[in-house]
Parts: sequence; C-alpha cells; structure tokens
Amino acid sequence: MGMKDSNISRRNFLRGAGFAALGAISFPYIVQSSALGKAGHVAASNRTTIGCIGLGNQGGSLLRGFMGKSDTQIIAVCDVHTTKRQRTRETVEKYYTNRQSKGAYKGCASYNDFRNLVTRPDIDAVVIAPPDHWHVLISLAAAKAGKDIYLEKPIGLSLAEDQALREVVVRYNTVFQFGTQQRSDFKFRRACELVRNGRIGKLHTINVWSPSSESGGSTTPVPVPPELDYNMWLGPAPRAPYTKDRCSNVNPFFPSPFKIWPFISDYSLGWIAGWGIHPLDIALWGAESELTGTVEVGGTGIFPAEGACDTATNWDVVLKFASSGIRINFKGIGGINGPAPAKWRKRYGKTGAHGTVFEGNKGWVHVRRGHIDASPKSLLKSDISVNEIQLYKSNDHIRNFLDCVKSRARTICPIDTAVRIDTLCHLSNIATLLERRLKWNLEKERFENDSTASRFLVRPMRSPWHL
Repeated sequence: MGMKDSNISRRNFLRGAGFAALGAISFPYIVQSSALGKAGHVAASNRTTIGCIGLGNQGGSLLRGFMGKSDTQIIAVCDVHTTKRQRTRETVEKYYTNRQSKGAYKGCASYNDFRNLVTRPDIDAVVIAPPDHWHVLISLAAAKAGKDIYLEKPIGLSLAEDQALREVVVRYNTVFQFGTQQRSDFKFRRACELVRNGRIGKLHTINVWSPSSESGGSTTPVPVPPELDYNMWLGPAPRAPYTKDRCSNVNPFFPSPFKIWPFISDYSLGWIAGWGIHPLDIALWGAESELTGTVEVGGTGIFPAEGACDTATNWDVVLKFASSGIRINFKGIGGINGPAPAKWRKRYGKTGAHGTVFEGNKGWVHVRRGHIDASPKSLLKSDISVNEIQLYKSNDHIRNFLDCVKSRARTICPIDTAVRIDTLCHLSNIATLLERRLKWNLEKERFENDSTASRFLVRPMRSPWHL
C-alpha cells in the first residue's frame, strides 16, 4: 500500500467513507520523512487536503497562498483550460518535491470537470475561484459532497443563487470563508472598531468608491483554442460565439489576467460587485447593527454602447437605511485606476482607487488598503478597551479558514455575512439598470411592491445546469 493509499485508509476510518472510485489512481509507494512530520514538516495525518478549482489570476494567487501553509496539501487542481491546469499541477508537484528530502512528488491530480474533484472523499476543502457565473453551482456541489469552502467573491449572479447556497451551506454544516480578505487586515478592523465604539460620534454617512468595469471587447467570432473546453467554460451562461478576448486580455496596460469576462453581464455583474464588494463589505462591518430594516436604493450608471463588455463603467448609487437614517454613497470611479470624486479627494486627501469613509458628527475615518486616516487625527490614537466592542480578529484570511476547518468555528466572513454583502451589490446593480428608486426589505429579502425589480432576483441557467 502506497503513501496516498495509507492516507485514504486513515480518512476512510475517520469518516466511514468509501474510496472505491480512487482505485485507478496510482500513488508513490515511498513514505517520505516529511509525511511523518519530521524535519519541521507537519505530518500528513494532520494536514488539510485541498482541491483548487479555477486557476486564473485570483485562483492562482489563492493556490500559492494555501500551498505556502505547512499544514495543507494541495492534491487536486481543476480548470477547463488544459495548459493552465497542467502547468499548475506541475507547479504544485515541483513545490512539494523541493520540500521533500528525496524523490519526486507526483500526488497532484488535475481535472477538467469540477465534479470529479469535489466527489473525491480524500479532499477536505476546496478553493473556488472560476469566473463568477460558476461560483454558486460549484459551491453547491462541493458543500453537498461534504467539502469546506473558500469562495472567491462575489457569490452569484442573482440573489436566488446566493440564497440557495446559504441554505445548503447551513444544512451541510459547511465551514465557509468568503474572499473579502480586507476583514483580515488590521487597518480595516481598527477603522470599524473606532466607528462601532462611537469615536466619530453618531454615524450618518458612509462614502464608498471602487474601480469600475472596462469597455470594449471584440464581438467577432474566432475559432475556439484547442486547449479550452469552451462549452464547459460557458456552463450555465447563455451560448455565445467565442471571441479572441472573451477569456483573455482587453486592457493593453495590464497583463493577463485582466480578461473581459468580468465585464460581460452573462458571466458577472461587473465591478459593481467584483470590486465594489470590498469597500461595501467594510461599510457593512463598521455599521452592521445599524444597516437593518428597509433600505431605499437609487442609482444611475453609464454602460458601454458597443463591444462585448456591457456592465457599468461608472455608477452613482445611494442606499438609505430607514431604521438608522444612515446613507451609503457608492460610486464607481471610471476604469480600473480612475480617481475618487474630486470633492472626496479634497476632503480626505489622497484617496486611491478604492476606499471607505465613515462620517459622524464628531469626525470621520478613512480606510483603504495600506492606509488609514481620520479627522481629528487624535482618533487614531484612541484605545479600544476590553469592555468595548472588539471585532473578530484575523490577520490572515487563509489561516483563519484553515483554523476553522479544524475547529468547526465560524470564519471571519461566513455565508450569512457574505449574502448580506452580496445583496448590497445586487441592489446597486438593479438600481443602475432601472434608474429609479427601489425599496428593499433586508429581513424578508424582497422588494416592496415592485414586480419589475423582482424579476432581476432570479437568472435562468442554460440546460442542463440548474440550482
């Protein structure tokens, strides 16, 4: 019996699961010292086994993050692009080979179809980072197969998808981490604790901005590259001709991974969710108990007149919460690196391409990646005592997930929180499409007397895919 087969027997004993489906897979017979926990390594029996689905820019970054944790082992990767998944498998095997005292590691399988990965009973958790239109279907399959989930944001293309995933994650007791990694950054936690503990006085306004979608993209059909399973890439999305940049670059100033699919509504809500979710998440974290009841949402957007990209390249959305009177001003600033609105730059100084500002009657706090500022400056020196509100502390989003996989505790961004954040993105998107005010009941999760807006809450899927 080889090393991998020994692992399987152990997991079979612990879980009472069958492994007949793995009989055709061959594994190395040699047991390396690292598998026994020697030479500073974590024993194989104590490692969390990982499968990674979606190996593009974000998926590749997450894979490297998980691979760098000594108590994990990536044993499977999945992507519909043959070259990408083969190269990633080779990268994983080379990494583990270099960490062994001798011999080559050949224990990473690669798959075109995610269903073959999630049904492997020797995998503990999956990292899901394909194009957005695949997020929910893959996550549903993973949760039902007993896998814990690290899901790249956003959740789904409709609120019905979000709700379906929440129900299944809760039913199967899945440990779920949403990829809003700013919650695992001290500066964001610090800003939100200052707000939660009244350091800026009564909160009345939250200003939020982010990069917005790109325009352009070819609409001329070209042959599908032989290394791409395009039908599987489309999955539940409508059938569409393949174009040269549908799954590749659109912006010449950015190398691949900036593909145009994030800006096409068949596959994404655009960056109103893809990027906007990050600063909106911090807005929610800093004022969660006050953003309840009914919210009135209104907004406008600018949409491309031609090209494959059709999501908003600019937006201006206002969300007003009836119970607290708090107003969120949410703006897409035009392009990937456009500036924040001039009036905000004047008030807050250097703002960057994204950020969140909490305004109260005694001051404000501005936070973005790598930066925190306040007015008055003395707020930044304010201590939060042990008797005050202290938010969930995580300094490493991946580590938080892995620890929760072992302890079965809630992560810093579990499924119910993720759906609340995603809902704000869906509402903002619908408001820009309809260009009128909408009323949404946050507890009942429905529009008030608005059948037109309600039609946006469900999105059809191409057969045979369904929720």
